[in-house]
Amino acid sequence: MRLSKPRIKPLEQGEWNPEQQEILQRFAGDEEPKNIFKTLVRYPKLLKRWLVFANHILGKSSLPPRERELIILRIGWLCRSGYEWNQHVEIAGHCGLSKADTERIKEGADNDQWSSLDKLLLRATDELFNDAFVSDETWSELAKNYTEAQLMDIVFTIGNYNLVSMALNTLGVQMEPTMEDSFH
Repeated sequence: MRLSKPRIKPLEQGEWNPEQQEILQRFAGDEEPKNIFKTLVRYPKLLKRWLVFANHILGKSSLPPRERELIILRIGWLCRSGYEWNQHVEIAGHCGLSKADTERIKEGADNDQWSSLDKLLLRATDELFNDAFVSDETWSELAKNYTEAQLMDIVFTIGNYNLVSMALNTLGVQMEPTMEDSFH
């Protein structure tokens, strides 16, 4: 975690106005909302609009879930976002990435244990993070394996989670007390 305490404190249930309560209960149901949502709900208009996009990336993307989580974890690692990393390590485990895989993500595409497709996804993530551009070589190889919609989902997934990581880091969103910390 970059900050040891939040710059913008998450709102607890007793502090929610009716609009905030409706937003949080709509997607959290009976569960306690995550700190990211309890923080962003301080600005309901922003949260509502971002959720539409974020829900596409996480739930309606054309990418297979394992590949989506691979790039989410890589961008979270590159952004040094402990919150993002730890949230998605758990999700990735349900999508076919092992604990060994998640540890290898920290090393990037150069590890020989990755498949050629995994290496491409990791390389694309690194390129977008470092240069805001996927090289012609990487794009050409990705295009041999993915549809146009999937190529766009790759770029937008990396971009969304880069943005989310920046927000989490800067706002100081803290991990849930029940979350295991594997970001080291």
